[in-house]
Order: sequence, then structure tokens, then C-alpha cells
Amino acid sequence: MARLKLAGWAAALVLVAGAATAGAQVSDWKLDPNHSEADFSIQHMAISTVHGSFRGVTGVIHLDPANLGKSGVEASIDASTVDTGVAARDTHLKSPDFFDVAKFPTITFKSTSVSASGGDYDVAGDLTLHGVTKPVVLHLDPLGKPQADAKGNLHRGFTATTTFNRRDFGLVWGGNLSSGDPMVGDSVKIELDIEAVKS
Repeated sequence: MARLKLAGWAAALVLVAGAATAGAQVSDWKLDPNHSEADFSIQHMAISTVHGSFRGVTGVIHLDPANLGKSGVEASIDASTVDTGVAARDTHLKSPDFFDVAKFPTITFKSTSVSASGGDYDVAGDLTLHGVTKPVVLHLDPLGKPQADAKGNLHRGFTATTTFNRRDFGLVWGGNLSSGDPMVGDSVKIELDIEAVKS
């Protein structure tokens, strides 16, 4: 899948965790698809790593600095935006062998809880991928303080990471090599890079 710096797709998207530095007011933050992406990485033939990314990350972070438990995030990713830098491979990933984007056009994340973990945060939630919903935990790192753009709009940045088994989501394509090693690895590492704008 792709190296994801997806807060979460959760971001993505679990970005919610920046509550402690956001100030005392409850606020909503809209994910900026122009400055957000979900990256993934997965092993190929047990000897190399393929990296890819998704664009089209949208959603909202609800931030309650006084009560992290009431914070949350809902995010979605356009599965058809998958990009590994190789057109033929991207076409294969969009096919029924993998994401089957014609049938499952979106990947979604909806948080169920947010908790502090040292200086960072854990955002638990439900990831829906390839028509299957499973719980995942995003490890979230808020990036710096909020910054105002030229129009006075406040922006926040987050990164989030998680790892899951692709087979749990019905992504089972790929056999074994003569060595017995898999053609495609099962463990997918995700890293989300998220920028959000205060509503």
C-alpha cells in the first residue's frame, strides 16, 4: 500500500490528538486534500519494498481540548488515486485483484476513542477498506503549533502511522515464490501526512 505520513486516513486521520495544544475551545478542522496524503509500503518478493500513496483525503477533525474522549475524526480517501509511480501496477491495484475501486471507491476511517500516549496520541477507530471494516489504532504526532495563512485561517499539521494485515480486509491476491516466500507481503505500513484548516 503506501508510506503514510493517513493522520490517519485517519488522518486517515486521527489527527484529533493535537487537542492539548489547540486552545480551550471546541472546534472543527477540515482536512485539506491539497496538503494531505496517505502513504503505504509493502514488501515485494521478500527482498524489496514498494511504496505508494493516496490523494483525495477529505474529512473533519472534531477537537475538544478539555475532553479528549469527546474529540474525534472522520476521514475518507478516494481509492482511485492510488499511485506507486508505475502505471501498469496502479492499474492492477485498482482492479478486482486488489482494491476493486469500481466496487469500493472509498476508504474511510471513523474514530472511536482518543487517548494520550506519552507526548503523542493513540486514535482508535474503524477502518473500512475493500468493503471490510476492522478496528485499527493510529499513532498520532501533532506537528508544531497552529499557523495562520495570509487570510487569517488557522492550519494544523499531523502525522499518523499504523500497520495492518491486508488479508484481514480481503486483499489476498498473490501466491508464493519457489523459495516459499510470498510474492506480496501481508503487512502494510501506513503513514499519514495531514494538514487541517479550522472551520
